[in-house]
Amino acid sequence: MNPQKSVRLLEVLQGGTDFLKKNSIEQPRLHVEYLLAHVLGIPRLELYLQFDRVLEERELAPLRLYLRKRSKGVPLQHLLGSVDFFGRNFLSDARALIPRPETEELVERALTHKNIKHVLDVGTGSGVIAITLGLENPEAEIEAIDLSLKALELAQENAVRHQVTRIRWHCGHLLQPLEQAESMMPFDLIIANLPYIPRNEITSLAREIAFDPIMALDGGESGLDLIDGLITQAHKFLKPGGFLLLEVGKNQEQEVMQALREHHYQEICALPDRQGVLRFIEAVGP
Repeated sequence: MNPQKSVRLLEVLQGGTDFLKKNSIEQPRLHVEYLLAHVLGIPRLELYLQFDRVLEERELAPLRLYLRKRSKGVPLQHLLGSVDFFGRNFLSDARALIPRPETEELVERALTHKNIKHVLDVGTGSGVIAITLGLENPEAEIEAIDLSLKALELAQENAVRHQVTRIRWHCGHLLQPLEQAESMMPFDLIIANLPYIPRNEITSLAREIAFDPIMALDGGESGLDLIDGLITQAHKFLKPGGFLLLEVGKNQEQEVMQALREHHYQEICALPDRQGVLRFIEAVGP
């Protein structure tokens, strides 16, 4: 989009769309709409009522900067500073993995279980799972763990944003922070969206992925190192009849289910996401 002193809003949308399209950005028009609405401080759909609005250079300059960054792969969520998840807006930046739509489905599955009073979210990242479960189930006590202090800072900022005060946050690897808490109440549900990408595949992912923390992507040599570790540890922290609910990568379900069988979990099942991928694995503790 060439610098101009003033230009109509519709022309800006068209020019920005062409620019992002040339730079191989998917859904270019939608991304320009989000960025322009962000710059103007209006709802995105309000743009359609202002096509003839003339934009000044002070409005165009920040938009150009955003478009240049987006063209180089900087995620839209990082540029906006937020992401929508389960109908709510959460802060999003380079401190934690950007929540994906599939993880909303993981939360939906968790909410199908009734009488869940004590929940553990492992690898909480930006905190969207723990906070959403807390908001959707106000009676539940929530614990959340992450290895990254920066991610936990972001998660706690999101908790403040949504006025959720009863989550207890822990820093450490998998369930190690709980090993020393001898009085820790066992959980009705342990839920986790842990890294599951094999280490040697990370560099081949979409360029936007490079802006996520490597720690949030790296599932070890097999992709299942952390998931296997959680399966090994989780049964000690589940109540009788308590659930372990995992998000996994495409074609990983058989290996994960076998690991659960080897550790004597019961009622093991794989559940599809909306694309038909067996993305979620659920089991009852041994």
